[in-house]
Amino acid sequence: MGLEALSRGAESCLFVESDRAACGVIERNLAKLRLEGGSVLCRDAVSALRAEAKAGRRFDLALVDAPYEEWAAHERPLGALLPAVLEDRGIAVVETAGSVEPALPLDLVTTRRYGSVRITVFSTR
Repeated sequence: MGLEALSRGAESCLFVESDRAACGVIERNLAKLRLEGGSVLCRDAVSALRAEAKAGRRFDLALVDAPYEEWAAHERPLGALLPAVLEDRGIAVVETAGSVEPALPLDLVTTRRYGSVRITVFSTR
């Protein structure tokens, strides 16, 4: 989703990925597509969000795509950190398995199921 955002005019995108091989794939895709403004942080999402919050960085949009089978373990820590890194009127788009209905301490905008996938959109006030 981050590559799509950059290709449609997003100024920047911070990709957070814990798998080193996947980080390499993202970097190669950024180069191949000649997308500027993308940077890859190869670490787990929770520690990355903590660091971003501590540094005072805030984002207009967060695209959250945790491994489906791990969502339950990530939901609470992400819920604690996302409000701290989203701008006012920021948006979080969460992709989960279709049977999962994520709950975050943000305003629910919409949730839609597409086959085996669910996309849920949250916003700050």
